[in-house]
Amino acid sequence: MATVITNAPTTIPLPLFGVPPLPVRRFSVAEYHKLIDAGILTEDNPVELLEGWIVPKITRKPPHDGTIDLANGVLLTYVVLGWFVRIQQAIATADSEPEPDLVVVRGDRRSFLQRHPGPTDIGLLIEVSGTTLSQDRHVKGRLYAHSGIPSYWIINLADGWIEVYTDPDVTADPPVYRTRTDYRPGQQVPLVLDGKTVAMLPVADLLP
Repeated sequence: MATVITNAPTTIPLPLFGVPPLPVRRFSVAEYHKLIDAGILTEDNPVELLEGWIVPKITRKPPHDGTIDLANGVLLTYVVLGWFVRIQQAIATADSEPEPDLVVVRGDRRSFLQRHPGPTDIGLLIEVSGTTLSQDRHVKGRLYAHSGIPSYWIINLADGWIEVYTDPDVTADPPVYRTRTDYRPGQQVPLVLDGKTVAMLPVADLLP
């Protein structure tokens, strides 16, 4: 039986990242784009914008990338018409531009040639988590709850299960997902899009 945790503790107070004891500033999404357009930040800079902070992305290891491939293969089998899967590509929120491991978005592959998907385009967002578990639960959990992402999964490589966060409370301080449900091998995790369960995915197929 899946383990359900209500009022899931997905957030901790800012800052999780070490902030130097000197003046620092946050960047808006528009300012972040200007840094990219000016060539100050390039594809060679492994960073993303989280709640206004430009932060480094963790170096990926084979179990992480291989699990993304596993999950993508499963999702491609079950995602219904009108939705598609994006891998490690940016999404846009009011104050962030993270690059989640997998996102199921509404539309087709021409829908986002001129903009990144926003919260209303997203049905499911997934992070594959090993050494980044604390960041994915707390910082990204808070960020995605604040944006109203309806369903957020963490494929937890350390413990060997899938954490499903639902029912975001965008007005809480800090924002939080009200419910966390853990699914283990031998169980099936529901793929929910637009409030409807479109498939039941075997947990074992999503884990290495």
